[in-house]
Amino acid sequence: MHRPTPLRRELLLSFVVLFAGAVLLAGLGLAFLLPVFASPGEAALFIIVLVAADLGVLFVFAGALLRRSLFSPMERLAGHARRIGEGDYYHRIPPMERLELDQIRESVNAMADTLITGQEQLAENVASLERTNEELVVARDQVVQAARLASVGTLAAGIAHEVGNPLGAIMAFVDVAAARIAKEGGDTDLLDSIRKEARRIDQIVRGLLDYARPRETGAEPVPPAVVLDRVRELMHNQGKLDDVDDEWEVHGDVPDVLMEPHRLEQVLVNLLLNAIDALHETEEPRITVRLSVEEGGIARLPRRRADDPPGVNYLHRRRVARDARGSGIDPLFTAPRVAVVEVEDNGPGIPEDALDRVFDPFFTTKEPGRGTGLGLSICARLVEGMGGRIRVENRPTGGACFTIRLPGVPAGDAMAETTNTNLVGEGR
Repeated sequence: MHRPTPLRRELLLSFVVLFAGAVLLAGLGLAFLLPVFASPGEAALFIIVLVAADLGVLFVFAGALLRRSLFSPMERLAGHARRIGEGDYYHRIPPMERLELDQIRESVNAMADTLITGQEQLAENVASLERTNEELVVARDQVVQAARLASVGTLAAGIAHEVGNPLGAIMAFVDVAAARIAKEGGDTDLLDSIRKEARRIDQIVRGLLDYARPRETGAEPVPPAVVLDRVRELMHNQGKLDDVDDEWEVHGDVPDVLMEPHRLEQVLVNLLLNAIDALHETEEPRITVRLSVEEGGIARLPRRRADDPPGVNYLHRRRVARDARGSGIDPLFTAPRVAVVEVEDNGPGIPEDALDRVFDPFFTTKEPGRGTGLGLSICARLVEGMGGRIRVENRPTGGACFTIRLPGVPAGDAMAETTNTNLVGEGR
């Protein structure tokens, strides 16, 4: 690579050469022509003309030299700098032949690099703030939902206990009366209908108790794949999936989850039964259960870089670390890895105006008499008891997808050695 030459040295040498040449030319002219002139006036005139010619030649050569070595490179440098100043930050000034101008070029290019870095950092911070705002909105909604569920849970527990005792007495009286009528040869259809409706009330009361039940306390690290395997076997043994194409998938090294296995089984069975109900009028019904792993919130936090400008940091990203229930650190945020379970169907999906209410107690999209509206509420309660979250969305191609996220247990924290069971997709 050609090394730039110092402009100062080149100009000094060039002017010295020009001045020496002019002096030499003048001296030779005076030495050879001065004796020829007959009068002092002619000699003086000759000297004046000679000096003017020397100055003219010096001016022409000096102008050409300055234009080639200084003015033209400066104009090119200014043009490139103007292009960068107008917003083309990725434009770079090519190397200059003069050392001083090349140093200016390096400074302008370095300034453009700094501007690009600042723009990228600003864009990253703006995007980070936007994501934080979205997460804060979600967290706010979760706090509101959690407060609503907590109040409903307290009310449900009271109602369940108050209704359960007299309901048990009613069912006992109905059984006694039915036994007496049957012994006398009478018709017990009316009493059987009363008992059937009483049992339905009993199921609602039990659902309320399940909903208001405190968090689990006997949890241990369990591979979610094992739970999925049990649920798959249970549903197939009961014939629930005989008329449905079902696919069971496991992707990645899914971590163990601290839980009581039967709680997650209860959630998955409920979701699968709901999906089967939604598919009863669907041609080629299909259900997909997918288990995968993703990074926890803390693992996705951007790290502060050494070249970040003063005053720029990502502390605002850590405001989402609070639990949505306001009770401490969010397990999903602090877990290095998160187990994700998706239950997806190709049915009609959930009405858009009902998506935000499907986990509310007593809310149901089923026909009257086909559901109590407590199933998904209990599912949400159980998932929260495991430190996780459950959400629902409609698939772009049709159908609903319930997604459960559960905090994974780090390998070093597991209380027992467990091995993931690989699931193989099965059809009907």
